[in-house]
Amino acid sequence: MDTLTLSLGSNVDAAYHIDQALSALARQFGELHLSPVFESKAVGFCGGNFLNMAVAVQTDSDLAKISIFLKSLETNQGRLRGQQRFSSRTLDIDILTYGSRVGQFQGMQLPRPEITENAYVLWPLAEVCGELVDPHSGLSYAELWRAYDKTRQDLWMIDFKWQGRRISCAPAA
Repeated sequence: MDTLTLSLGSNVDAAYHIDQALSALARQFGELHLSPVFESKAVGFCGGNFLNMAVAVQTDSDLAKISIFLKSLETNQGRLRGQQRFSSRTLDIDILTYGSRVGQFQGMQLPRPEITENAYVLWPLAEVCGELVDPHSGLSYAELWRAYDKTRQDLWMIDFKWQGRRISCAPAA
């Protein structure tokens, strides 16, 4: 079994779509390891704030089958294909890492390059699998997050529950 890490994001009825995605992922993969849920302003376009989180699962599924499942899940949640890269989304699920795979697989680069570029990807991943090592830098994702220039993007943890379980708490004011 390999560790599969995913990034989930939404800025259209976001809490609902994240909730639905988590339930579908649990049905598909079983136990989920969840980061807190974070909120951030849209990056690259004017739009509503996004909710983002990372999820880790153990699986031995074929990467192509995983990708098909995730695209179907996005579509079932109202994701429209063919839109601009930076636009509002009901649900966006990206495969970040899959075991020790490095390079091009099924048309995607693993680990996903956005991990180290965007706070809304790196911080949640560091929270759920901080011990995983980025093969390009040799640093763990937790180390990369500690070194990240946090002035590049505003990102804050929010209160979020899924299936009656508190996933994250907003910091006290």
